Amino acid sequence: MMKSVALALFLSAPAAGLLGPAPRRWVRGASRVQVAPTPDGLLGTKQPPAKIEQIKIDSEALREPLRTEMKNDEIFVSHDGYQILKYHGSYQQDNREKRAKGKQKAYSFMLRLKMPCGEVPPELHKMLNHLSDTFGEGHLRATTRQAYQLHGVMKGDLKKVIASLMEMGSSTVGACGDVSRNVMCTPAPKTTKPYQYAREYSKVMAELLKPQSTAFTEIWLGDEKVAKVEYWRKDIDDEAVQAAYMHDSGTGTMLDDPVEPLYGKQYLPRKFKIAVTVPGDNSLDIYISDIGLVVVTDPANNDELLGFNVMVGGGMGRTHNKENTFARAADHLGFVHKDDIMEVCKAILATQRDHGNREVRANARMKYLVHNLGIDAFRGLVETYFGKKIEPWRPLVEWKYSDWMGWHEQGDGKLFLGINVEQGRVKDEGSMRLKTLLQTVADKYGLTMVLSPSQSVIIKDIPPSLKEEISSLVTSHGVLHVEEIDPLTRLSIACPALPMCGLAITEAERVMPSYVERLRASMDKLGLQGDEIMVRMTGCPNGCARPYMAEMAFVGDGPKSYQLWVGGSPVLAERTGFALVDRVPTDKFEETVEPLLALYKAERTSQVEAFGDFCHRAGAEKLLAAIGK
Repeated sequence: MMKSVALALFLSAPAAGLLGPAPRRWVRGASRVQVAPTPDGLLGTKQPPAKIEQIKIDSEALREPLRTEMKNDEIFVSHDGYQILKYHGSYQQDNREKRAKGKQKAYSFMLRLKMPCGEVPPELHKMLNHLSDTFGEGHLRATTRQAYQLHGVMKGDLKKVIASLMEMGSSTVGACGDVSRNVMCTPAPKTTKPYQYAREYSKVMAELLKPQSTAFTEIWLGDEKVAKVEYWRKDIDDEAVQAAYMHDSGTGTMLDDPVEPLYGKQYLPRKFKIAVTVPGDNSLDIYISDIGLVVVTDPANNDELLGFNVMVGGGMGRTHNKENTFARAADHLGFVHKDDIMEVCKAILATQRDHGNREVRANARMKYLVHNLGIDAFRGLVETYFGKKIEPWRPLVEWKYSDWMGWHEQGDGKLFLGINVEQGRVKDEGSMRLKTLLQTVADKYGLTMVLSPSQSVIIKDIPPSLKEEISSLVTSHGVLHVEEIDPLTRLSIACPALPMCGLAITEAERVMPSYVERLRASMDKLGLQGDEIMVRMTGCPNGCARPYMAEMAFVGDGPKSYQLWVGGSPVLAERTGFALVDRVPTDKFEETVEPLLALYKAERTSQVEAFGDFCHRAGAEKLLAAIGK
């Protein structure tokens, strides 16, 4: 379907909102600022495409210039090569603390794996440990999207490392770039039917929406080799998914492209994130997703799958001082029957592909398209690709948040154990030997692990007879049990930030533990010893640690300085927080935060009103008055 024809369908509709008032208003600080679409802006028709669009077109389906540059002796890739390398699951980085005037930057590469549902079979864990010791920095990092990152790989070793992963049925394809990223799922390995459906369809979506280019095997394995079938595909009806991918309804979803009939030569305008969960379980921050799927079953019929509630248009990234960029919680699109869910997800992706902003990259996420059209007009546009009406959203139980740490029953007689990994860094340090512990779990017990959205690790399928033995193993490796960990630490997450991330303005992972300690000291001082607050931190406003959903967040806005956000939901549902104060220096933490905590203690409606709910109810004006702003 041509872009101009589809847009005309709702330019004629009063509810479209394309060039009129924006359908939502967004909070920033003490004022409420309306983010209005502009004719040249979010659905731009006059501005030239962003430069990355031509790079994608010229890449020969994600081959060049990467294929050529991987053969030279340089320790880095060019700007264009770097952009294409992202689609292969890697980012070029340099250690800013090793920069020296007149000397070449200390380049290395970060690899991010594709791991639907966050599942890590024991064989993969062993391989990753070996690769991190041999070619990386000796540790692994669990991300907020349930994947492992391997840091510090040299360019000359990239091919060897990626080939090793592909040959054992793992992959880095689609871990980065303007395609569907790693598909998230509730990490709880429960065996009830709804949880089984959530895991199954996470893997279905990972396969359905992956790029089709053979550039990945050609560059990393060579023309004569074929990658081993990915380990998650054994859990789905692979043939049915391939048939659903190739199905062309004739409504414009599929393109006339021999390599990428769903993505086309330009792929998507920006990254695309999908998550799947069950009613009530919001352990994965589902409202930050481009597409969020909630399993709907029939409890009167043995929990048979009926379909999915679908939400769209969430996203975290923004830019300081640019009010036309903002964090956004997803809207409810409606209910889709199980037989139609793959086609609807293709239709949503095609909607973003054809109508997302390719001119202004800061406004290229699908959240801006949903925001400017409004959810009703966006739904109408999706329906032109889908060919049917989308049914109303079905009622759900209330959302709850759990990190699934500690011991739990799976439902099949076996147990799972959640181990908190502070800020996601899997390493041995002093008496705390977490990396060795997880290696032992893989080597000795052959148990599968699941990475959680809170950067932690769950060990699944543990026979009850091994509970005491594994508990003792945890203790002997100096790893804390969940009962020994401050809830503030359990609830906190932070991005890596300095020194490796090129976007970082200031620290995050390395200072988050001290911020948690200071927050606990302030809460104890004010008589809030038993309270919990979800706190997150990022080194820049791009939002990798999902700070804008948290009850309290620190977003880097200068050296040793953070923008303070408050007001997110304690169950991460249906709203973002809001920016309260800019440029809070590290040494002004207590004098900024303690008045807010004191106000919360004095004026909360009850002992169970959460800090985020209180700030949302109180509003920015009252909170600013408390801190003298």
